[in-house]
Amino acid sequence: MTHNSDSTDLTVGWIGTGRMGFAMARRLAKGGVDLAAWNRTRAKAEPLAEVGSTVVDSITELRDRDVVFTMVSTPSDLEQVLLGEGGLLEDRDHLPGVVVDCSTVSTESSERMREACTERGVAFLAAPVSGNGKVVKAGGLSLVVSGPEETYHLVAPLLAHLGKSVTYVGQGDVARLVKICHNLFLGVVTQSMAEITVLAEKGGVSRAAFLDFLNNSVMGSVFSRYKTPAFVNLDYTPTFTPILLRKDFDLGLAAARQLDVPMPVAAATAQLVQATVSSGRVDEDFAILLDQQAAASGLVLKPEDVVVDDGLSAADEVS
Repeated sequence: MTHNSDSTDLTVGWIGTGRMGFAMARRLAKGGVDLAAWNRTRAKAEPLAEVGSTVVDSITELRDRDVVFTMVSTPSDLEQVLLGEGGLLEDRDHLPGVVVDCSTVSTESSERMREACTERGVAFLAAPVSGNGKVVKAGGLSLVVSGPEETYHLVAPLLAHLGKSVTYVGQGDVARLVKICHNLFLGVVTQSMAEITVLAEKGGVSRAAFLDFLNNSVMGSVFSRYKTPAFVNLDYTPTFTPILLRKDFDLGLAAARQLDVPMPVAAATAQLVQATVSSGRVDEDFAILLDQQAAASGLVLKPEDVVVDDGLSAADEVS
């Protein structure tokens, strides 16, 4: 298809308005992008109409868009929305120009979808993200992108609407490996945070005081700060579940085996993530690693009922 000459005028389709997808699509619509969105459960996409988006009943209505973003949960979901019955790429005579997939899937799954797109003359970018719904709302999302560099430059203005940083890392599907490496670190850091927080508390220091010190030291980070409310008040409202984290550890350790990279710390953490899944607490946030560490240490945790700044509170006011 022929692209509009001005990339900021590209028409955009969006597939998948779950917690993350909705927040990302909303930023595009609020940025003045011509957006049409589809979700399996239409009601989840409906509120996008309030910020100027069109909500469609069928993926087929997105085939005439210049760029279509996908943000779905699993590789099978991605394959279904692209290649399944009524999928985006099913009709070879009516195709979008570019598919940008923001889901977290394996490199192999991404390669299959890239091949299907390429075969049909559709450019494909892998663009997984770092953050959760609240991070998106605050404008703090990070994206890592791989694929044809020309296509990346074409859609870069759209990607800029989605968050604070976009990093192009090369051809093919290497962005998938970057995202998986990121999530391995996410798990390892959270487990380490749980261990040191329990150690401090067992020695008589409140979690709020210890994490306040940590967050304001050289070891503090955006991540340690926005995980602090969960640790202090034991609020495990899910941003990322143990099952999703386990999936990423499986992908990461498989990549490590393939590339002959020993990952002793990640491997140990993977077993601890598995233990949280085995406990049955699969619908809570993966911050329950803290509870698991406390139980192993003979410590009974109680919410401290302290108001804690997660560093993202402005998001509630901004958007």
